[in-house]
Amino acid sequence: MNFKGAIFDLDGVIVDTVPLHFEAWKRMFSEYGKNFTFDDYKVKVDGIPRLDGARAILTDLNGEELQKAASKKQGYYLELIDKVKIKIYYSTLDLVKELKQNGIKVAAASSSRNCRLILERTNLAGLFDAIVGGSDFKKGKPDPEIFLLSASNLGLSADEVIVFEDAILGVEAAKNGRMLCVGIAREGDLRLLKKADIVVKDLSEVDYAKLKGLFKT
Repeated sequence: MNFKGAIFDLDGVIVDTVPLHFEAWKRMFSEYGKNFTFDDYKVKVDGIPRLDGARAILTDLNGEELQKAASKKQGYYLELIDKVKIKIYYSTLDLVKELKQNGIKVAAASSSRNCRLILERTNLAGLFDAIVGGSDFKKGKPDPEIFLLSASNLGLSADEVIVFEDAILGVEAAKNGRMLCVGIAREGDLRLLKKADIVVKDLSEVDYAKLKGLFKT
């Protein structure tokens, strides 16, 4: 296998929009009488399309009601990103730049339909050779479609790319696509992402040489 591409999840990997997503989900679910915790977010909702996230908690709603709930969450999220400055993980940007300097193609991928909007608001869109958002694919994680599409958009095959993910379902999606995966456990519990090939707390812990080595093992 040759190392030719890298696919970075957006939320929690490139930017820290996780608190905003959690707050928007929590506000919406509370309107349906659901007590929604951060553990619920990480295990059941994080990293998957909005409708699937709503369905994971609101199991008693029909399709039309789920769509309404998911739309509420989107509205609350957009309100929040208009109010706060989005935090960027600069260690991730440093890695992206190092990889590009070594001829590696890079993609940003997110289950969120707000992917390009967030990258444009943070002036990061131009860094990536491909951007895949929630409106570009049909099957949510742990299905690997999002990452297979990202690799294809880079002109690469699954065995030529590595995925960077902070969500359990995202790691599973990468592995289901038979891709190498770096898990990022910023909260410190590395066991949650144990299916990844390596797990770190921050991308400052890896570099081009270390990643290239993964393709040789």
